[in-house]
Amino acid sequence: MSQPIILSTTLLFVATFTYVCQKIHFRRRQYSDLPQLKRSAVLGHLGALNQFITSGEPQRHIDIVFSAIYEHLGKPPLFLLDLWPLGRPMCVVCSHEVAEQISRQSRTFPYSVPKSPTTKAFVDLIGPKSIITAEGHEWRDLRARLNPGFSTGNLMALLPCMVEKTLLFVDILDQYGASGEHFMLNELCTNLTFDIIGAVTMGVNLCAQLGDDRQSEIVKIFKELGSTYNSHRGIWAAPLVRLRRRKLARKLNVLLRGFISETFEEAKRTSQTNATARLGSFSILTLILRDANELTPAIMDRTCDQLKSFLFAGHDTTSILLQWALYELSRTPRALNAVRRELDYIFGPDTSPRSVGNILLSEDGKALLSKMRYTSAVIKETLRLYPPSGSARYAERGSGLTLRLPNGRVCCVDGLVLYNCATIIQRDETVYGESKDEFAPERWLQDDELNMHLSQNEYHDRYREARFVGPPSAWRPFERGPRNCIGQELAMIEARLILASVVRRYDFAKVGLGEIAMDENGQPTLNSHGQYETKSKLYNTLQVTARPIDGMKMKARLSARASEEYR
Repeated sequence: MSQPIILSTTLLFVATFTYVCQKIHFRRRQYSDLPQLKRSAVLGHLGALNQFITSGEPQRHIDIVFSAIYEHLGKPPLFLLDLWPLGRPMCVVCSHEVAEQISRQSRTFPYSVPKSPTTKAFVDLIGPKSIITAEGHEWRDLRARLNPGFSTGNLMALLPCMVEKTLLFVDILDQYGASGEHFMLNELCTNLTFDIIGAVTMGVNLCAQLGDDRQSEIVKIFKELGSTYNSHRGIWAAPLVRLRRRKLARKLNVLLRGFISETFEEAKRTSQTNATARLGSFSILTLILRDANELTPAIMDRTCDQLKSFLFAGHDTTSILLQWALYELSRTPRALNAVRRELDYIFGPDTSPRSVGNILLSEDGKALLSKMRYTSAVIKETLRLYPPSGSARYAERGSGLTLRLPNGRVCCVDGLVLYNCATIIQRDETVYGESKDEFAPERWLQDDELNMHLSQNEYHDRYREARFVGPPSAWRPFERGPRNCIGQELAMIEARLILASVVRRYDFAKVGLGEIAMDENGQPTLNSHGQYETKSKLYNTLQVTARPIDGMKMKARLSARASEEYR
């Protein structure tokens, strides 16, 4: 009896092994003509990939590793990574021309190539019915319903709330400036943007900036949940991390569902006018619950997941942007001086954040924001160098998705995870020239704007040559096409307001990694492209998105001008 069982088991194993080997062999032959690293017969590219990972800082963001592979392979428009048996095969897209074919709509994919199934890894953070992962008509209907909440008009109506939260941020910086203590700018910026997105999405004060004892439980749990996505935990810890993640997700769902129920019941009890006032003019919650006569389980699930999605995406991008912008300005004196001159021109000599806020809340506020051309250039350049994330898409095997490469060659990529790597695309030397790795806001200005913002001795041919004349598709921090980021206008308004409030008031100085180096006289030294030399290189790590590895440890002190005004 035992022999037939052993024989059957052996035959089943051999058949399964043969099938798997044939499947792997077929897949590898199908993609064999794509640029790729040296492959192992057993582990695909995992061994070669690990060599690149271990050749530098072990906790650096995977995009930095991909950039090294891109250089090693001779800068191809895309390259293949066979991650078997740990993951799906991936195509890393390095060309804006190729990326545009993936993100735009087509006859086969009317809303662009679908999102990758790898996004399911974030289901505890954003929910299974998130607009981030929804597809087809479901996504289209969600986007149409939510678009009014992110219109310029509605966002400007929320500007008073943004100003209020920014003034609290300034108060906290004042305290650190007075004490001389260093602080984690990541924490401060994250709390600020949590406060703002809480008001935009839920019409509620999350008290994120008021300390742990007063901070909303929603913020605390959300931060703890996000920390479970640290990419550098050992594989052995994965089961425990997943259990903790699910427990936190359940706690967050209970809090959000309770808030949704309370809001819906209050809206039913009061007049429509009062309900709208309670929720904010067009808060995300208002828009999702609009026309709902009953809070069904389906509506509750959808609403909860959209709130989680916007709380995540809405605080993360702007926080990261602000950290890197303030760091780059702190070590680029020509850019800092140009921003300060522009703000003086627009807002007058009073550098106090309250004065800036009052001016922006006037009827000219929208027009004044649009005049902040150099400040906007700083924001665009920061997002170019430090995009928070790329975009992963996937076309099912057999769908026939093909991509045309810049040399005219066509390749079939269905069955591959397609990763539009913004970090590589936005540092393309054929588009951005030799200054591709330099912080040069001037590349986003026209000649007349350069003359306005830079004094003659600072105006170099280098900045003229760096000016961006490439296609719009080469700048894609918010992705492009029909599925571009719905909240990008909010991020731009927030960033301009906050930078306008703090750049003239404080002198920021990096502490630790990325700190400015001093010469024998205790003075900083400018390099050839107008930035202070640093003791070490600051870089991003991966925690869902790309964040500064050290939490952006900083010191801040009142600028000489702000000190005079204060006295």
